[in-house]
Amino acid sequence: MSDSEILSNALETLQNGGIILYPTDTIWGIGCDATNLDAIQKIFEIKKREKSKSMIILVENDKRLQDLADIPEMAWEIMDLSEKPVTLIYETVRNLPKELLAEDGSVGIRVVKNDFCKKLITKLNAPLVSTSANLSGFKNPLKFSDISDEIKNAVDFIVEDLQDKVSEFAGSSIIKIWNDSRIKIIRE
Repeated sequence: MSDSEILSNALETLQNGGIILYPTDTIWGIGCDATNLDAIQKIFEIKKREKSKSMIILVENDKRLQDLADIPEMAWEIMDLSEKPVTLIYETVRNLPKELLAEDGSVGIRVVKNDFCKKLITKLNAPLVSTSANLSGFKNPLKFSDISDEIKNAVDFIVEDLQDKVSEFAGSSIIKIWNDSRIKIIRE
């Protein structure tokens, strides 16, 4: 399957409310359209995840990031200086379903660097929900072969042609940032 066919099939799956299994800029992830409540619910079910545990959002550029959250000045500096992917948890969020927000109304958002994710989000014209492709509480999958058959069988489309991709990062850094630029490192 060509890269454009893979992208087209993944896009069609997302537009129809489906769930995809795909390589992110960190680990293998399960994703859906972040504006589709039914798809979000499916991800919670697939992962056997408590609804109180939030998932992150992937965006392809700064403009979409600004459409979703108030971005403190310090956030831009963190993103510019980070050597690895960084997910920032923002306190003032908009244009996302409440089901994706933490109890305090915040949400983690990452501007992705990998081309596949950027193109997919751009064509979808919506942010992606992303969560590790494992059952809740199990090890994060760095490579495709780490993903359980239970997960593979539960999704609607697998980006199989990229299954040789092995992440150089075991996950993103996670930093909570408040509007006044205070920060708290959750995961380095």
